[in-house]
Amino acid sequence: MGLLKTAPPLSGRMGALWCLSGIQQSAVVEFGCMGHMAYGRTFLHRMGAFGSNLYSTHIGETDIAMGDTSRLTRAVEWVSETQGIKNIFLLPSSVPEVIGIDIKAIAQELSPSLPDTRLIPITSGGFDISGNKGIELTLLKLCKTFPQDIKRTELPTFNIIGSCADMFNFHGDAAEISRLVSGAFHMEPLCTLTSATSISDMEKLGAAHLNIVIRREGEACAKYLENRFGTPFLMARPYGIDGTIQWLEQIAAICGKEYDQSFVCHEKVITAKQIEPMQVVLSRYQRVHTEESRLILAGHADVVSGISKFGKEFLGFSHVEGYCDCPEMKDADIAYLDEAAKENIAEDSRGFLMGSGELLKMAGKDQSLQIAMPDNIWRHAYEPPLVGFRGAVNLVSAWANEMLRKD
Repeated sequence: MGLLKTAPPLSGRMGALWCLSGIQQSAVVEFGCMGHMAYGRTFLHRMGAFGSNLYSTHIGETDIAMGDTSRLTRAVEWVSETQGIKNIFLLPSSVPEVIGIDIKAIAQELSPSLPDTRLIPITSGGFDISGNKGIELTLLKLCKTFPQDIKRTELPTFNIIGSCADMFNFHGDAAEISRLVSGAFHMEPLCTLTSATSISDMEKLGAAHLNIVIRREGEACAKYLENRFGTPFLMARPYGIDGTIQWLEQIAAICGKEYDQSFVCHEKVITAKQIEPMQVVLSRYQRVHTEESRLILAGHADVVSGISKFGKEFLGFSHVEGYCDCPEMKDADIAYLDEAAKENIAEDSRGFLMGSGELLKMAGKDQSLQIAMPDNIWRHAYEPPLVGFRGAVNLVSAWANEMLRKD
């Protein structure tokens, strides 16, 4: 990895850690430096990611030179026997990956001595795997490991797949999606993978009637569950009023049932009443200040594309630029946000910029415009969403307040 002025892209190890951090009834034992996990734990707690118990073995020069893994063995035994945690994820850091430590073999060797403990090796700690790929592989690993063969629930239920701590506002967005599906279809959530889940919840993944995948990294997981349990899935994030209604219509088509018209109409009316005054003022502002009719978005590709569509259709931004934080996700409409792009965006004060806390700080923008990681401030589980009806109000409010700051 080269030298960077700003935060480097997520590694596979960090992707896996951010995916595992919300799972209760489990522990993550990293074979690596204590500083890695200490920093990661602090950052995860700042984002409101609580659940799994996070440990690090530390690793010394002798361990590296001799390939000694006894620290990992002792740590796993201590977590299992002393702390009573019976589901342990083994996470290698970059150094063990580079020198060729076989984490799968270690798990197999330890298992006979810990018969009542489930050891799950995670193999995405090397430099060759991006953070997004690490999340994809970890989600798939969880869905292959924990779901039990189980009948579907009598009453309709659903899972949310892809709500991980690397996504900005993951708690708020998952809560809004859960509220919408419950209100429109009278379905109850079973498991939110992985920001608010437990081992017990994951064991019931196969009992759901529908899987809602809110990021592309969860597609492989959803396809596996579909093949194993026959559970249909929808891969989409709802943004704006019309976008949310279309999203609900997609769910209705998959489930073969109509949504509750009274619930949706009520939500639509309330949302429109709150948005309309801000929409009028914003539209007038863009007509008068044509150079400000620009929307620049930088973050996860699925978030950028969703907000971009809402901005174009609802507020008529004449110029929309999209940047993603993963090079594998760039396409004709969304470019990759490299170092040069960050500096160019930060230097141009025209229009409405939404991105990570780091990018907004570089550009001197308010943190209320944040839609991506990394973050600069503490967050909690009750942040307002960006998706759904309530997310539409939140987005338009952020643009309206930015207009006031500019004007």
